[in-house]
Amino acid sequence: MTAQTDVISLDIAQHLPGLFAERVKRNPSAIACRQFNEVTQEWYQLTWQEMENAVNRWRHGFANENLQPGDRVGIMLRNCMEWAIFDLAALSMGLVTVPLYPNDRADSAAYILENSNTTLLLLDDISAHQELIEHGVLTRLNRVVTLSKKPPESRLDNWRSAEMWLSHDEHVQVTLPDIDPHALATIVYTSGTTGHPKGVMLSHHNILWNAWSGMQSVPIYPNDTFLSFLPLSHTLERSIGYFLPIMAGATIIYARSIPQLAEDLLEQRPTVLISVPRIYERIYNRVQDKLKTQSVIAQKLFHYAIEVGWMHFEYQQGRSGWHPALLFYPLLNHLIGKKIQDRVGGRLRVAICGGAPLAENVAKTFIALGLPILQGYGLTETSPVIGVNKREHNLPRSIGLPLQDVTVQFNKNGELKVKSPGVMLGYWDNPQATAEIIDQDGWLHTGDLGMQDSEGFIHITGRLKDIIVLANGEKIPPTDMEMAIAADPLIEHALVIGEGRPFLSALIVLTDDAWPFLAHEKVLPTSDPEELKDNPIVEKFLLTRIQQQLHDFPSYAQIIRLVISLHPWTVESGLSTPTLKAKRQHILSLYADEINTLYEAH
Repeated sequence: MTAQTDVISLDIAQHLPGLFAERVKRNPSAIACRQFNEVTQEWYQLTWQEMENAVNRWRHGFANENLQPGDRVGIMLRNCMEWAIFDLAALSMGLVTVPLYPNDRADSAAYILENSNTTLLLLDDISAHQELIEHGVLTRLNRVVTLSKKPPESRLDNWRSAEMWLSHDEHVQVTLPDIDPHALATIVYTSGTTGHPKGVMLSHHNILWNAWSGMQSVPIYPNDTFLSFLPLSHTLERSIGYFLPIMAGATIIYARSIPQLAEDLLEQRPTVLISVPRIYERIYNRVQDKLKTQSVIAQKLFHYAIEVGWMHFEYQQGRSGWHPALLFYPLLNHLIGKKIQDRVGGRLRVAICGGAPLAENVAKTFIALGLPILQGYGLTETSPVIGVNKREHNLPRSIGLPLQDVTVQFNKNGELKVKSPGVMLGYWDNPQATAEIIDQDGWLHTGDLGMQDSEGFIHITGRLKDIIVLANGEKIPPTDMEMAIAADPLIEHALVIGEGRPFLSALIVLTDDAWPFLAHEKVLPTSDPEELKDNPIVEKFLLTRIQQQLHDFPSYAQIIRLVISLHPWTVESGLSTPTLKAKRQHILSLYADEINTLYEAH
């Protein structure tokens, strides 16, 4: 692997546009990014100089709009080159970018645009704008630019296609303003599980520092390639999957889509992957489903490969001694592990996992089979990374060690507090919410419960506001239980319930494949899901499986009853955030009658 010799320091970069300018200066002919052209059906790429030329065209567009430094401009695109080009151009003009999730509900996106006073918005297609104006009054939005050339169905004076809007002379330079490294760069709205999203104000230095500090924990090299599929509106992808590669001189490949992710992994063969647990959990469930169709010998060999692979990992980490079984590791890795490694391209060197906890059994399986998963943790409010595991110091049941210059403390109630150069400037136009999360001493209160072990690893045990208090006063963190339950291939979503009740229950949503399986497995007289979900035989069968999933948990983690649902928790239904986090209070409200009936029966 090439030595990490081309990293751009904070002092040289100064701010985000300075980082990009320095990379263009150092490596004008190196490959910056690559993506798929739907028209030609081919992958194409841009060098850093070609990317700078494109950025300059967008600068002309902003200049012609007479936008002033500090004005807000919005991006509502899937991951693509144009997302980064628009962002870099806007930042270099002193503008403040407001990223939006392209899959967010229209009413939520309209609120963000109006709350942030966004004046210009970049979309893929004008139809998205028509949905927005149906769900909100956009008083400040003066210009809508779309990548698509297709015009709106009715006259829209403020619409332009990007081709119409952009300057075609990429060599005429625009006068750029001086930028304060600590000035506001972006407002990122948290996809909150309750109430309206809050706008997190991050400075140029916040993001630059997080990328630089992240690289001190997980080195990245000029010949690394990132596969970008986690939305760029997610701060983890933006700081670590976009600005960090610029800092290191690595290449970014924009995945075509989540459904085509498996193909892109095989074809593009990335060395670095940034993901959320749901992606690994889906791969894990597919592997488990396929394993069930194999012979008993094949199943035993697979499980033995995991056992020996885990021994090998623990031996490498210095947590266990040598064992004779390790003699079989090279053979088992070749027979079993390599097949899993090849499914993600065969070159994966770093697999960062964040955004939510990864179930320990999933992490253990993949690490044992040779996938270098490094769990990390952070918040949008901290730019975002607070801690991450290192390849040489990897404790999968933790979220790793604090980044350099990050200080952590725990309150008496176990809440994690943080100080770092990544702590946000505050919430946009919401000083009360800012004062509630950042105290007078500068500590940011994360709302997460946890502890730090003797080696410095941080362990997150749950959310303070999600703690369930049973009628007998016992306090139960539900997060780990929910992860374990949802690891069952039959279960898509799980929510543990029981606040003020005599026992715990779970609200579960089954996968599409679960119902035919249940009907066949239990020889029930019908395969109609509506009849199956209220069948006591089905509930008993599922409770047995859930108890198996929770067998390593303390005695209090006993699920007594189930509320079974057929309907996935989606962004469109308002039950999930764009980052796939369940909106607990919305779900509890929707299923209140079923929950009350369940407990009244006892």
